[in-house]
Amino acid sequence: MKSKFNIKNNFLLATVIALVISFLVFYIYLPPINLYSIDFYMFLTVVVIIFLLSYYVFYTRNKKDAFKFSKFGIGILVVAWGVYLIMNLFSLVPFHARKYANILKKEEGVFSEDVEQVDFDRIPVVDRDTAVKLGSRKMGEIEDLVSQYDIDQTYSQATVNGKPVRNTPLIYSDIIKWIKNNRNGIPYYISVDMVDQEVELKKLEKPIKYSFSDKFSRDIKRHMRFKYPTALIDEINFETDDKGHPYWVGSTVKPTVGLIGGMDANSVIVVDAVTGDTNRYKVGEVPEWIDRVYSADRVLEQLTWNGRLQGGFINQYIGQKGVTEPTDGYNYLSLGNDIYLYTGITSVLADESNIGFVLINMRTKETKFFPVSSADEQSAMASAEGAVQEKGYNATFPILINLYNRPTYFLSLKDNAGLIKTFAFIDAQNYQNVATGSTIEQALAIYDSTNIDREIDESALEDMEITVREIYPVTIEGNTSYFIRADGSELVFVAPIKASTKLPFVKIGDKLNITGENLGTQFNIISIED
Repeated sequence: MKSKFNIKNNFLLATVIALVISFLVFYIYLPPINLYSIDFYMFLTVVVIIFLLSYYVFYTRNKKDAFKFSKFGIGILVVAWGVYLIMNLFSLVPFHARKYANILKKEEGVFSEDVEQVDFDRIPVVDRDTAVKLGSRKMGEIEDLVSQYDIDQTYSQATVNGKPVRNTPLIYSDIIKWIKNNRNGIPYYISVDMVDQEVELKKLEKPIKYSFSDKFSRDIKRHMRFKYPTALIDEINFETDDKGHPYWVGSTVKPTVGLIGGMDANSVIVVDAVTGDTNRYKVGEVPEWIDRVYSADRVLEQLTWNGRLQGGFINQYIGQKGVTEPTDGYNYLSLGNDIYLYTGITSVLADESNIGFVLINMRTKETKFFPVSSADEQSAMASAEGAVQEKGYNATFPILINLYNRPTYFLSLKDNAGLIKTFAFIDAQNYQNVATGSTIEQALAIYDSTNIDREIDESALEDMEITVREIYPVTIEGNTSYFIRADGSELVFVAPIKASTKLPFVKIGDKLNITGENLGTQFNIISIED
């Protein structure tokens, strides 16, 4: 009787110990309880091993019992991994090539109609590396913060109130700093204006209490996992609404091809970074202030499938009719209130040229393909670096803008310290046509002087009367242009000499009736009424 009682207690003890250890493993590694995730099967394997070891140490007293438990545990693992392998087998790309190709659908667009002419008040010049340097410099100005907090290095790009920014929260420097400060939370986040390079340390009305640097139940990954234990969470981004309130936005995915293939976003989990309140929205019902529902890696993978598999699996290797792929690199554009991923599209048979490019809305995955033959981004970067080769500057990955209804690469050039020194415009269809300047306005003026004979969209021209406040003639490569400041306007008016023969005689205070192109911060004068 006593022996049986001990055996029973030992069995319960073994089970309790195994359950406790398994829970701790789950608590630390946070795998989804989902048959579509390999992390689940790895977790299951660890749990089975924990139970077998626990029973072996605390319950079994002979080899026969040990063999029984081992056989049972191994049987569970064989069945589980067999199911996972079968699901993968029936989801392989060769069996579903066209389904994989159509997860992302491209619509053909017209560049001059679908892409608005560039607004220089919104053109981003700050990449992530530059944002990191600017943010670190800002933090260094406040000693009390530096001693307690670091900066999350993510710096996700977002559009806030129609302007491109890179936002990132502060994080606790280490576990000791977390112990000292977690009751008060994280009081700031950093916002870098991607246009004017201004950096703000944003003071929050209420501090962030849920983040990647928090511990236990306030760790944002753990908070999401315990709220949604079965969700396949793809990527978690820090975002703010248009009022500056902080949130964490986690995209979830599900299979769309075969049994387990073609993972694609199906919802987002939105967590209030202050209160921990959580909501889940289906794709298509996501609030407009959220910029990212789809991860860049996910849409680029789908874009690759779309270009390589339209003609079937074998065609991408033999024949290669119509096979395309995205170029090596991408960037983001702010258009309206959304973030778009930009990348070039090239034929797998071509070198150093693009057959077009795509813009992908990161909130809706709406994708437009623009069939514009152009130099690839690497060629444009090399051309810009070559224009200032004596300085040894390095080009950032370009963005493609609509400048005068013509696709034009725009990029920054940085010195070895990573500081932006120069800006460049490169004609995407003739990458030898490159103009650089220490300011955007200067680079644009030089670019204009080398494109005197370009076509002008007459429907986009504006008429204006201005009173001259300042006027300066500038000669660039033999072509003279006049830079004008006008009363009551922040615009820089640029007029080539061919706009009017009376330009050399214009004085401060003169009134001019002009016609030209308004580019946001610059107005290109086409003609001046005599």
